[in-house]
Amino acid sequence: MAASKDPRPCSIADALALVGEKYSLLVLREVCLGNGRFDQLVRNIGAPRDILAARLKRLVEAGILTKRLYSERPQRFEYRATAAGLELEPVLMTLKEWGDRHLRRDGDRPMVVEHICGNELVPVVTCSVCGEEVRHEDLTAHPQTPGWTVSGPAAA
Repeated sequence: MAASKDPRPCSIADALALVGEKYSLLVLREVCLGNGRFDQLVRNIGAPRDILAARLKRLVEAGILTKRLYSERPQRFEYRATAAGLELEPVLMTLKEWGDRHLRRDGDRPMVVEHICGNELVPVVTCSVCGEEVRHEDLTAHPQTPGWTVSGPAAA
């Protein structure tokens, strides 16, 4: 049974422990845009070089990015998203859409993403079974960790 001092077991928390650090999702944004070279990442993200190097190392170790040698003298690498990294792109698009809607009240969006159909992408989360758009009021959580309920640790 979970002790009340232990945090809720959660895949969101686990994912944030990896990609929730400052700059990690911005690295993925740039790599998905095709900017995987270190100097491009430094310029486009604005991260200090040492911190960026640490983030890149962690993302490679986690299997989110791969590192590929593109120059031997001097030795230089570029980073590319793995399949797991590309699975995070819809998360980036959803965050971008949320930011455009709630943080850019002037309507001045820094980037528009076009879908293959030729229209602007406006991401929507849908159920993979019924195809309906996901809405808060249609969701019911069912904790799977023994000793936990929706409201927290179960009473002893």
